[in-house]
Amino acid sequence: MDALPWSAGAATGLGSLPGTDPLEAARIVLGELPDLPHLPELPRRGVGADMIGRTAALLVDLPVEVVPSGYRTSAHPGRDHRRAVDLLRRDLDAFEEAAEPAPPPVVKVQAAGPWTLTASVELARGHRVLTDPGALREFAESLVEGLNAHVAEVAERTGAKVVVQLDEPALPAVLRGLLPTPSKLGTVPAVPEPEARSLLHTVIDGLDADVIAHCCAPNPPVALLRQAGARAVSFDVTALDETMWDEVGEAWEDKAQLFLGLAPSTDPAVPPTLKSLARPALELVDRLGFPRSVLATHAVPTPTCGLAGASGKWVRRALALTRDLGKAFAEPPEGW
Repeated sequence: MDALPWSAGAATGLGSLPGTDPLEAARIVLGELPDLPHLPELPRRGVGADMIGRTAALLVDLPVEVVPSGYRTSAHPGRDHRRAVDLLRRDLDAFEEAAEPAPPPVVKVQAAGPWTLTASVELARGHRVLTDPGALREFAESLVEGLNAHVAEVAERTGAKVVVQLDEPALPAVLRGLLPTPSKLGTVPAVPEPEARSLLHTVIDGLDADVIAHCCAPNPPVALLRQAGARAVSFDVTALDETMWDEVGEAWEDKAQLFLGLAPSTDPAVPPTLKSLARPALELVDRLGFPRSVLATHAVPTPTCGLAGASGKWVRRALALTRDLGKAFAEPPEGW
């Protein structure tokens, strides 16, 4: 397998930050996470700045619009689509400006994965895109084309190697048949795991970048995401229960990379210490019987989820603590 694009001891964020100033957000991320910075998302700016709106802005020849129930496919690009494209363009401009003095070696960009995207966008008649096999396939192909263009542009602007994080928070609901129908009187049939894995593999295999598959929902499908070809799987360690230990253990046995959510995504009531934040990861390693050195070679710390709901003060602190966790994984302090 090719060498990892990120270095040992790296740490990163998951996407969203509070506020509305893309230049300030870019400077915070580049300052606190120099080894693996991410392109910030600022959903407080409203329509088009959220995860689905930003991803829809990347799609090729598949415009969307906003209706009372959410995002819906549209025949032609309208105001909502143009706004999403413009916001993403501003984010790239700001990130390029902030990175100019000291360009990072690698940059992470985020987009909704194919299942979360098609679970969140409606067809003209109101049904979710994922319920139509032809539309589902078309969206997946468009996502690959649009993301590859995005990766190429970010690489050209920054001179960095680009990795892609595919966000799949809706995937567990897709697999379990928990998505409501338009009438709210029933649920969309569950998607069989082989079908879900196949579509994800098609998208991941088509991307010109290493892919991190992220799912912050409880009990994420770690094995499925790995089998679909993700270079790394990202999840909230603090929400993991013992039913998931086998999948995590198998991942590390196979030398897989895991991005471990550890720093709270909102302001904690009691300021945490570095060791208290590391405890869930240390206990997980111990339970599974691995040497703690696996955290140095096969783990990257992150916040537990996006930071859009945090205060500006906690964002800086959370990212700084996440960076310090990465260093501690690589060179454990005495007493760990």
